[in-house]
Amino acid sequence: MLKEIEKRILTSLIIIPITFFLIYKGSVFFILFLIITFFVSSYEWIKLNKKNELIKSFGIIFLIFSFYFAYLLRLEQGFKIFLFIILISILTDTGGYVFGKIFKGPKLTRISPKKTYAGLMGSFLLSIMGGLIFIELIDLKSNLFLYSFILIISLVSQVGDLVVSYFKRLAKIKDTGKILPGHGGLLDRIDGIVFATPFAYIYLKLAIVY
Repeated sequence: MLKEIEKRILTSLIIIPITFFLIYKGSVFFILFLIITFFVSSYEWIKLNKKNELIKSFGIIFLIFSFYFAYLLRLEQGFKIFLFIILISILTDTGGYVFGKIFKGPKLTRISPKKTYAGLMGSFLLSIMGGLIFIELIDLKSNLFLYSFILIISLVSQVGDLVVSYFKRLAKIKDTGKILPGHGGLLDRIDGIVFATPFAYIYLKLAIVY
């Protein structure tokens, strides 16, 4: 377990600064980043569902829309809001992993045997704490909308994680790939994000309208 955590930390220390730079720069850098991430994720999804053409096709279509909404989010809402959404998704995943490993306890669902109620609470707790700190750091106007936004993005991110876990369970595999040491495949790490970005875009659009 310690070796797995060490690998995760080392990989994260390499990946996070690179990702931050590409997101921050925007423009061509960000588009290139999205394209590469999309093709790697699509490849992993196709391998995961190679026996089911319908699910495979539907997943690719969903990924196309998800990455397009990610592009629109960065373009229309700016770097800070986009980073905010990514941060909430990452903290949700991290909180679930850490709290689940430490506290264990009752299983959340048969879809993913490693998911526990402790992990569920950890996901919400860490995302709320990190989200509130981020709001203060970048001087966003703190209000009820942002607080509810954190909870909703965290929830959607967890749903995305469970959906991919379900298809991994059907395929009887642990990870979608091996591209990220200690993490597995790229899709293993961004499963929550690909669900959170389209939802966040639509949610923010509706909030502006109403």
